[in-house]
Amino acid sequence: MNQFVVYLLVGVTSAVIDVGLMKILGLLGVHFMLAANAGFLAGLAANFLLHSRLTFRTGYSHATFVRYLGVVFANYLLTMLCVSAFHYWLDMPVLGKVLSLPLVAVNGFYLSKHWIYK
Repeated sequence: MNQFVVYLLVGVTSAVIDVGLMKILGLLGVHFMLAANAGFLAGLAANFLLHSRLTFRTGYSHATFVRYLGVVFANYLLTMLCVSAFHYWLDMPVLGKVLSLPLVAVNGFYLSKHWIYK
């Protein structure tokens, strides 16, 4: 299977874990902020581990994980830039968020392939 397709499937799987855990914890009465954080961290861990094993077929190292977190942060900043720009220019922050998704996916894949999991 194409490596980029695997990358996208891992991303969708991680999102399902993130949102799914948040929903389950919410149904169990956990405060929404705690549930959101738990979901985010579970999704983040799943994303890193699945990309390590399936997408890029590498082992774990602390250096790889630190590079991964750096790219997560960079993609967060790109997302916030898009959201802010679309909010100020068009008063449509959600459109900025939606349009940031392919940018973040391509940036994440490129940096993963050529820097994080190298």
